[in-house]
Amino acid sequence: MAKQYTRNEVIGRIQGQIDQKKFVLMQGAGIGLIARLVEKAGVDLIAVYNTGFYRMNGWASIYGTLPVGNANDTVLDLARQIVPVVKEVPLIGGIYAHDPTRDHQTSIEQVKGAGCSGIINVPTIGRIDGTYRRDLESVGITFQREVDLMARAIDNDLYTVAYVYTPHEAAMMAKAGVDMIAGHVGLTAGGDVGATAAIGMDKAAEDLQAMFEAIRTENDRTVLLSHGGPIITPEDAAQIAQRTGAVGFVGASSIERIPVEPAVKDVTARFKQITLP
Repeated sequence: MAKQYTRNEVIGRIQGQIDQKKFVLMQGAGIGLIARLVEKAGVDLIAVYNTGFYRMNGWASIYGTLPVGNANDTVLDLARQIVPVVKEVPLIGGIYAHDPTRDHQTSIEQVKGAGCSGIINVPTIGRIDGTYRRDLESVGITFQREVDLMARAIDNDLYTVAYVYTPHEAAMMAKAGVDMIAGHVGLTAGGDVGATAAIGMDKAAEDLQAMFEAIRTENDRTVLLSHGGPIITPEDAAQIAQRTGAVGFVGASSIERIPVEPAVKDVTARFKQITLP
């Protein structure tokens, strides 16, 4: 069963990697198999959030932002599958802060009770912009609620990870004392169901640098990670780290979907090439 950690214990584990000049990796796991494999490969954190459910069932991750399921219940269901196969790596549970059927304390207690040592704001309205975002905020569905969720999680001795999309959101999370912030630059490109209109690496680096500068202004202890868009391979993540100061990466499609698709198709095709005597 997955071991649970205090917030300071997770902070110490991550800082230990950084002190040794080791790249920090958090991986989203949509099934227990992925969780087991990435732990054996040395991952630092395993995230359990609803987008992984859709990704590992053959759909694009972005379905996790649509009204097609209960995000918080999905996380609790996934945790029941993943907690038993993980041994030492801290689990980070996704919480949708805007669920009107449960308050933040209830969500936090449920995720903690499921075996997680931290939380992440997935899904997030940071993923939404334009008129729809303004309409949401006009009725109180604001990014500030996600910041408030993080503050409550810290009070409950949970490690906190936040996705952000803009410098303003980044500064809000850093000011609240969030332990790790991942600059998100869009749906990951590549593979069968990846984004076909992702931004380029130069734009990704520029956007991440703006977010990271906003974070450093508020809290220079925050651990900075990158995620999404054109950042697909280890080489991409290394380039972004060199250009922005990111010390790690959040893997999702880049590890549990994109490398799997060609491998499964290839072995299937080779089996079908067998001729009968």
